[in-house]
Amino acid sequence: MSWMPDIEPKCPGTGSLHDIETLIVPRARDLGGFEVRRALPAPRRQMVGPFIFFDQMGPAEFIDSGGIDVRPHPHIGLATVTYLYEGAFLHRDSVGSTQMIHPGEVNWMVAGRGVTHSERTTAQTRAGRHSLFGIQTWVALPESHEDRPASFEHHGEGALPLLKGEGKAVRLILGAAWGERAPVSTFSEMFYADAVLDPGARLPLPDGHEDRGIYVTTGSIVIAGQEFPAGQMMVFRPGDAITVAAGARGARLMLLGGETLNGPRYISWNFVASSRERLEAAKEDWMRGDFEHGRFRLPAGDADEFIPFPGSGRPGR
Repeated sequence: MSWMPDIEPKCPGTGSLHDIETLIVPRARDLGGFEVRRALPAPRRQMVGPFIFFDQMGPAEFIDSGGIDVRPHPHIGLATVTYLYEGAFLHRDSVGSTQMIHPGEVNWMVAGRGVTHSERTTAQTRAGRHSLFGIQTWVALPESHEDRPASFEHHGEGALPLLKGEGKAVRLILGAAWGERAPVSTFSEMFYADAVLDPGARLPLPDGHEDRGIYVTTGSIVIAGQEFPAGQMMVFRPGDAITVAAGARGARLMLLGGETLNGPRYISWNFVASSRERLEAAKEDWMRGDFEHGRFRLPAGDADEFIPFPGSGRPGR
């Protein structure tokens, strides 16, 4: 636990609305009683720094045997980041990882050239009433790391820096900000943090990062006298000193950003790459279904089914 000296009451004012470069209002989708809000990619903004995908999962309440069953599926060219506010589920991947995740912890899976994973609510969790609420993001990899071997890291709540000031607590999940660095092995400069603010508390965005954004998960924030409620993402102009204030009910925020990549990224289903040729090769490898000798292997302990490539007409076994 650390004291954050630069979030003292001496913070500058809450800035100007001109500081907001892009305002994103994600659309909600109901996945059979489970709500997902996708903020990235957006029509006017594909990425914030290297963050190319941003989903709010839930909040959802399960009162019987319900839960999530995300069957094995592939990724290339990215790292997935899972962070929960409520609930728990089991991650399995083709690297050999079997890992439960709970609130305040982080799962960081680097796909590199190719990885397969699944996420499921366990039978033990399903046995009682339970909830699920969290954020999943994808971080696009620099070109020099697109073909690296897949890997997985899990870091518990106590391993992530917790910075506290007047009326706020900020847990740094990835990268460097406010004089601290998270233990996760990243490949470009970035920051990703979970901030809880009391009503009226002020928080400056970290400087030194090219791209910076905020997603309001609960409550609201105030910028230049205008209130922005939960379910919105703001991307700010580079270089401006930005401080936000929590609204009357306080706020919970995800702060994200970092250096931009050296070129565009292309997305096809669960694949991200710096070239369309890489996407097409990954698609063909997944559709070929050679899970014993090919690029993609199914996770140990969860190899009885998989998600087929959309529109392929192939059953998921």
